[in-house]
Amino acid sequence: MSLEGKSLVIGDGGWGEAIALALHRAGRSVAVWGIDPEYTAEVARTRDNYKYLAGIPIPGDLLWTHDVDRALEGVTEVYSVVPTQFIRATLQHFKGRLGGMQIVSASKGLEIETLQRPTEILADVLGSPERLSILSGPSHAEEVGRGMATTVVVAANQAKLAERVQARISSDSFRVYTSSDLVGVELGGALKNIIAIAAGVADGIGLGDNAKAALVSRGLVEMARFGEVCGAHRATFFGLSGAGDLMVTCYSQHSRNRSLGQRIGGGETLEQVLSSTEKVAEGVWTCQAIRRAAHARGVEMPITEALGSILFDECDARQAVTELMTRPTRPELDPA
Repeated sequence: MSLEGKSLVIGDGGWGEAIALALHRAGRSVAVWGIDPEYTAEVARTRDNYKYLAGIPIPGDLLWTHDVDRALEGVTEVYSVVPTQFIRATLQHFKGRLGGMQIVSASKGLEIETLQRPTEILADVLGSPERLSILSGPSHAEEVGRGMATTVVVAANQAKLAERVQARISSDSFRVYTSSDLVGVELGGALKNIIAIAAGVADGIGLGDNAKAALVSRGLVEMARFGEVCGAHRATFFGLSGAGDLMVTCYSQHSRNRSLGQRIGGGETLEQVLSSTEKVAEGVWTCQAIRRAAHARGVEMPITEALGSILFDECDARQAVTELMTRPTRPELDPA
């Protein structure tokens, strides 16, 4: 298995930089491409991605550019690290330019208009779905960027593709497992953001530790239920890309989704929160997409439905909690 060639990271946000630094620490030659020419040039000059991952130096030999031709020089694999709602438009810059390369998606969420997962969007834009894999797990950019110990999972329909990513990006601070459940790993990374916003709402209205623990536990069941309907393996949701990512996103100070929920629980509107930051909380749009998908598939997802009513239907957060708490009683291991 050849590990030669350069890795290209498409997307210069905090997670894009973190992936690039993980690859760099593993001894790879790396380029990062950003969509905004002015900001990209400034970061290349200062070596500080101050909007998205401030204070973590970018090594001088890590290429940071808006020039597509320069970014592609010597590249043999690509990491797509673009917010899900912008993947389709952003990857148009590379359409027809990535023939034969392995594409690793590190985005989380579902596209609102199509309800497609990131790898499905990439297959639409770039073709060759057999070249696609997904990297996910409990991995805040702030910690990966600093080289703190992190463990993730990479999934692909072909074992050799997952193993290739595992070999290229693994280091003493970034441990990678492999999986054959691409759908489950990808959905875990999307669905956990919904539960994380709900956990933040619980923090914001002061529900306490008991309620939050119950919400996270039942949220995991909800994630697995939806995943199974989509063809994923239930066990995947109790691994790194499910329970692992769910825990870190629901409890970490770094979690954009939990923080957004906390502010909404504290009384701010969704519009106020979104207008105050350039960082993307994917769970907002994933909630909107999954809510529609659950209705279409007949899947009961009470936490997702409650959060959707808070975010988009102007439902009072405490009223939504009351409605959750007064649902008909049932056995814990009941399918719903």
